[in-house]
Amino acid sequence: MGREHMRNLALVEGANLIGIADPDEGSRITAKVLAEQLGQKPAIFSDITDLLETCDFDAAIIASPNFTHYSLLNQIMAKNLAILVEKPLCTNTEDALHISEMAANYPELFWVGMEYRYMPPVSRFIERVHAGEPGRLFMMYIREHRFPFLSKVGDWNRFNRNTGGTLVEKCCHFFDLMRYILQDEPKRVFASGAQNVNHLEECYDGETPDIIDNAYVTVDFMSGARAVLDLCMFAEGAEQQEEIYVLGDLGRLDVAIPSANVSWFPREKSGVTIEHIDTPKAALSAGDHHGATYFQLLSFHRCLVSGDKPALQAIDGLRAVQMGIAAQKSIETGLPVELNFTELGE
Repeated sequence: MGREHMRNLALVEGANLIGIADPDEGSRITAKVLAEQLGQKPAIFSDITDLLETCDFDAAIIASPNFTHYSLLNQIMAKNLAILVEKPLCTNTEDALHISEMAANYPELFWVGMEYRYMPPVSRFIERVHAGEPGRLFMMYIREHRFPFLSKVGDWNRFNRNTGGTLVEKCCHFFDLMRYILQDEPKRVFASGAQNVNHLEECYDGETPDIIDNAYVTVDFMSGARAVLDLCMFAEGAEQQEEIYVLGDLGRLDVAIPSANVSWFPREKSGVTIEHIDTPKAALSAGDHHGATYFQLLSFHRCLVSGDKPALQAIDGLRAVQMGIAAQKSIETGLPVELNFTELGE
């Protein structure tokens, strides 16, 4: 993900890559080669402390393993730098709550990376939903059928203790979309899931990976609306990796990736309409998130320059972690988990 940020930063006018810190030698070598290809000349360090003490820069992007976010955030926030921290904010609710409380009075820009809001077809879908096209919303559905988790340095992402669990690591994006699209807070989470196919043949120091690879999650919201997440991570053959739809009293609106089509199905049966949303080729080729990383970095940079408030704040990162942890807990216990988000941290 750090390399994806490098490629997309190269497309953002006025943004310069000043330095990189990474404790893994192989990652540093790869980053150096990529930087040269992109015409970037960052200083490269093996330790974040050396970068913070040596380089003069305005903003930090944290694209490190999930379990390192909390300590890195504490270290970087002490320097009063603008921050974009990749999802998930933290791997547990206690750390995420602490960071959110710190960020509430933070003097600089604090942004949680939730790329899925910024996929152009999804952005257009959200725009149409918020314009009221489907009417009053009662149901929402998100389906992601995709390939297994990729191999990362040391395969750190194979264990819940490092990631927070699949429904935190992968699905915080989708819980964020539920809140953002419905403009509402969840009150109850019920989930069913398991590890049935992926990584069962792998072994690390005598341990088999424990991350689930499929789940259904139902979320009830304060307004009475409900949302469902349908996740499968052994569905490489699926034509559409993501499909999202909402149902309101006026009809159904859908978006699919990678087809990039937004489809409208009105209840009054006047006919289906399909809007195709193009994404610039440069943004598509610079990452694996259908151009979203570019558009999010563009918005982050604009806020950094203008001083505007971030579109994605620490509270959004906290809520996504809390919902993911609740879903993981529901799977473990077989019971629904009640939530109360009327106040920060409740």
